[in-house]
Order: sequence, then structure tokens, then C-alpha cells
Amino acid sequence: MYYSFKGYVDLIKTDYIVLDVHDVCYQINVSHPNDYSIDELVRVFIYQVVREDEQYLVGFKDLEEKEIFTSLISVKGIGPRTAISALSHTTPAQLKAAIVTGNVSYLKKLPGIGSKAASQIILDLKGDIKIENKKDNILSETALEAKLALKELGFKVNQIDEVLNKVNTNQDISLVIKDCLKILG
Repeated sequence: MYYSFKGYVDLIKTDYIVLDVHDVCYQINVSHPNDYSIDELVRVFIYQVVREDEQYLVGFKDLEEKEIFTSLISVKGIGPRTAISALSHTTPAQLKAAIVTGNVSYLKKLPGIGSKAASQIILDLKGDIKIENKKDNILSETALEAKLALKELGFKVNQIDEVLNKVNTNQDISLVIKDCLKILG
């Protein structure tokens, strides 16, 4: 079992990166490929998926994201592809907060998660998830929609989160996106 790889980012695609580790290149599925830069030296924490008909690597920038991923795939009906897709539209802190508070509507907004899966996630993980920082809060419905729209426009998740903290999200979605775009330039 692999724990982590340290190497240079060789290629970035929409849902994976290629990491060059001493002239051996690994394709690694990641939730936020835009967080990486070509030729950047990085450590990527690895989870290896081995199935009867496929084999692939899933990578994470930090251990917190890997831990929430492994928690998600322990839930009945949530596979690795669904978990990585869901993580691509949120942060580990926001996901943890949604689970702890039982926010089904937030979880349903994530790709691949319906109401049944959201309820199952909360049922299975609520007692196991701990929030270290009370400052981490759940995005409002409007902020989540704005975040998804800005992500589709190619902005990085950390940029979007920073901007959403600066704008008033208690207004129409079009105004929220417009305000965010003004700040993002």
C-alpha cells in the first residue's frame, strides 16, 4: 500500500495530475487539480483503489482530505469516484461541518450525492467526525451555488473561498457572482 509520493507535477488535467517520481510517472486522480502547478515539487498522499476490473490512485494535498475521503468511502453506496467528485466541490472542513450538523441539503448539492446517500453519510459518520476549528462554517445555499459557478469558470477553490468571505452572500446569486468576479479581477 502506498502512503505518499513526492515528485514534480508533469501534467495537469481536469480530474487528475501526472506526478514524476524519479522518472516514473504516476497518474493520480485528485479533487482539485488546479491547486497544483507544472514542475512544482509536491507531496501527494495516496489512496490506491484496486477493483476486479480497474486499478487507480487517488491523491490528496493533506491528510485531512485523505481521512474524510476514507470516511466517505466507508459509507454504503459511496464509492471512490463519488467521494472524490464530492470533495472537488467542497473543502474537508465544510464537509465535516455539514455531517456534524446533519445538513442534508448541503450534502445533496454535491455531485453524486442524493438525499438517501446524504442521510446515510450523516447516519454513519456523524459520531466519528470531529471539527477542530469552530470558525469553519457551512456555506449558505447561495454561496454554494456561487462557488460551483466560479469553479466551473476555472477559479481555484482556495481563491473562491477567500473571496466568498469578503462578499455579502445574503443577496441574489447573480449579484454574489458579480461581486466575486470584481474581486477576482
